[in-house]
Amino acid sequence: MEAYFSGEAYAPHRHDTYSIGYTINGVQSFDYRGARANSTRGKVIVLHPDEIHNGEAGSDEGFHYRMLYIEPSMVRGALGQSAAALPFVREAVFDDSRLFRAIHAAFGDMHMALEPVCRDEIITLLADGLLANDPSARRASRSLIDPKSIRLAREFLDANLDRTVASDELEAITGQDRYALARQFRKAFGTSPYRYLMMRRLDQARAEIAMGQSLADAATNAGFSDQAHMTRRFKANYGVSPGHWQRLARRK
Repeated sequence: MEAYFSGEAYAPHRHDTYSIGYTINGVQSFDYRGARANSTRGKVIVLHPDEIHNGEAGSDEGFHYRMLYIEPSMVRGALGQSAAALPFVREAVFDDSRLFRAIHAAFGDMHMALEPVCRDEIITLLADGLLANDPSARRASRSLIDPKSIRLAREFLDANLDRTVASDELEAITGQDRYALARQFRKAFGTSPYRYLMMRRLDQARAEIAMGQSLADAATNAGFSDQAHMTRRFKANYGVSPGHWQRLARRK
């Protein structure tokens, strides 16, 4: 996403992805992990999955920025055996030429889908940049993750967005105790199975709204109990209401 905002941009919310970007102009201010952060021109921003943050202009001129949203599973895949855990970058705003170049490359033609080889190259650069800023992730440790189980859980969640998924269903599919699976899923993907399911529902709703679907129909199709349920979840996770998102989509 590339955007310009003046005043308040986003209410407190969180993503189940890494949010990695940089400020083009102005002062980009936000609250994150109990502290105030301010990003200025050329600074890199890294927000970890499931961390609450907001956003607003830190000066009267507003701010212009670019942001990539990367699934933790893609970072995990790109790191391979070089890391024992997902990287956690403690500083939200900093200077890093490698991450800056990777983000900039991804926006070479943002109106076109990235070709697979290009996408893989960018994800590799981002993963390496994250790892370079979290040396602790390189420590060797005994992995407690069953790759097959978490893959089966994710595939089952992806295939059943429009209904309630029971814990015993995931246990039957994966052969894992529900609590062990929850721990492994978070370690692998940076979020819980339920949050993962909710975010995929929101992804679907957001895409349908952008294509012109009514808010009520988008809510039903994505498995929400009603439009109000979708609205609460949408604002909590994206910082804007579905109606606001619909208006932004119509301007494109």
